[in-house]
Amino acid sequence: MLGEHKSKWMQLPRIVVIGHRKIRDVGEVCRRLGLSGSALIVSGPKTSKIAGNAVSDILRECGIETRIKVIADASMEEVKRTEKLAGEMGANFLLGVGGGKCIDIAKATSFALGMPFISVPTAASHDGIASSRASISGGDRKSLIRKLANGNTTSVEAHVPIAVVADTELISKAPYRLLASGCGDLISNYTAVRDWQLAYRLKNIEYSSYAAALSQMTAQMIIESADTIKEGLEESAWIVAKGLVSSGVAMSIAGSSFPASGSEHKFSHALDKIAPKPALHGEECGVGAIMMMYLHRGDWNLIRDTLKKVGAPVCASELGIEVEYIIEALVHAHEIYPERYSILGNGITRKAAKNLVKITKIDE
Repeated sequence: MLGEHKSKWMQLPRIVVIGHRKIRDVGEVCRRLGLSGSALIVSGPKTSKIAGNAVSDILRECGIETRIKVIADASMEEVKRTEKLAGEMGANFLLGVGGGKCIDIAKATSFALGMPFISVPTAASHDGIASSRASISGGDRKSLIRKLANGNTTSVEAHVPIAVVADTELISKAPYRLLASGCGDLISNYTAVRDWQLAYRLKNIEYSSYAAALSQMTAQMIIESADTIKEGLEESAWIVAKGLVSSGVAMSIAGSSFPASGSEHKFSHALDKIAPKPALHGEECGVGAIMMMYLHRGDWNLIRDTLKKVGAPVCASELGIEVEYIIEALVHAHEIYPERYSILGNGITRKAAKNLVKITKIDE
């Protein structure tokens, strides 16, 4: 019998549209969701020309007033500026049209203002297109150790998009590096779920076998499709976009980012704060997954081989980051989200980090 204390809230996208030229359906999506009035479109300098203006025209044809906010970065200052503009124009909802930064700003702003937002990705580089977390930057690298010790990372709570409209034609035309990065983010679900299971066994963290299975399925999909994921192929965009949405849904079912964020993400966030010029998030998570799978005593070579097939980085030189920063990030990675238990435990020594980098060939 289900205990009276058992209760769970799940926020899931109400509509998900993925396919060829589906950006044209954004007006119909708004109609079905009962969204009207005015909308603030958050886009970037390039993506506003690629898709932001088109979305604005489509919505205006549906009787929805629009304004486009072109953002420079994904910072708290930009969130505040977007909040102010949304308030001044009396926006009823927001749309994030573009890459991860645009969607993160729209996501964080909609959460702060308590209004819905629609995710319209023009690239499939990470699972933020459908998740309830936003990566927002702030501060500088000088206070690195203090920030790491306080667990002050760039991931903040946000809204799950009320709808996702992913145009595979647009996504397939984006730089292929972004799609390969999305593959890295997805395959890292393998180590994230292993960390989650470890936290469940050792720390009694709430665990959802359903969310875990869905997360692992998205990683498996990349492994099985690796030979067919190629640059310029719209089918490749379909596979990765579908996987990223599924990964976001897994997090919504779990009520946390556990299904898709573990030790490999700790490593990525630490690297972002340490490296002078970080790589893409999904690229870092993919490389992190190679090392974390080794620590889990799993098939780390399978992850490495899959990333190679899709053209994602598998070592420091391909990330464009010096090995010393990789080692430093490994040493401090456990300090990111210190309350979230992972295979890193209370941290690894510098010697162990050097050995890990060498064994998994990350130093190449």
